[in-house]
Amino acid sequence: MLSRNAESLYWIGRYTERADDMSRILDVAVHQLLEDPTIDVAASVEHVTRVLGFVPADDDPRTVWSLTEQIAYDRTDPRSIVGLIGAARENARGAREVISSEMWESLNQTFNSLGDAERRARRLGPHEFFSFIKARTAMFAGLSDATLSHDDGYSYLLVGRSVERVDMIVRMLHSRSGAGVDSPSWMSVLIAAGAQDTYIRSQRGSLDAERVVEFMLLDRLFPRSVFHSLRSAERNLSELDRTPDRVGAQSRALTLLGRARSSLEFVDASSLTSDLASHLSLLQDTCRAVSESISAEHFHTSPYVSWTDASLALEAR
Repeated sequence: MLSRNAESLYWIGRYTERADDMSRILDVAVHQLLEDPTIDVAASVEHVTRVLGFVPADDDPRTVWSLTEQIAYDRTDPRSIVGLIGAARENARGAREVISSEMWESLNQTFNSLGDAERRARRLGPHEFFSFIKARTAMFAGLSDATLSHDDGYSYLLVGRSVERVDMIVRMLHSRSGAGVDSPSWMSVLIAAGAQDTYIRSQRGSLDAERVVEFMLLDRLFPRSVFHSLRSAERNLSELDRTPDRVGAQSRALTLLGRARSSLEFVDASSLTSDLASHLSLLQDTCRAVSESISAEHFHTSPYVSWTDASLALEAR
């Protein structure tokens, strides 16, 4: 596979997953801000904005509407939800020969419908826009699984999706890491991740910080847990690694993923909440390092050696 197509599929996976997860986080945050009169709106808006990697403008008021304008609708910022969908579409346009026509039509239609979705949201509320993005990204993920050959291209797509999912789940937990052990705000993490029903069934309805953190970080069966996502990224990337040697050496990205997965696999679950911030920061640093390593090892190939007459010139002397 051409490196440019592999890179496009990797970033399509990341961009669509990020748009989906940002919509989930904002949907829960906006609902809480509108429904709970006891919340400090300005502080909460600034906190959510920074958790998602944005810097609030100094002269803008901290309101629900400024939050959605900056992170959801801003067409000038490639990090916004609209910008992410546009970036995914452009990558799909450049990789038409390796994706299915249904995948392209799904992304293209989503992009072309953003204006209508935004207008409905301005009339009926932000939930309309976030629901639209969640539904369309879920459709795209389903079409990818059903219509794309499960070859190298599919593996790159899943690696991108899984790495991004780890980063976004970590951000969801970061947004509540300072809450009390019995705070009901932990349920918002589960709702944002679409995990509330699975969690309640598996934990018999018991809600506390330790169990929520353990479930979202360590659960082996829930597809949006950090451990499951790390294992998915590691498995798919290993299928793309063509250079293992007799002593088991592998790419740096695989080493980082394996180290992160092992650190969670054998961690003392009772210690997670007591030192949650450091665990989450380490996972974020790992995601950043893995992405940089994948780009260097798989996409940015070394140029061909060009022969020169330098050696002949030296011999002539």
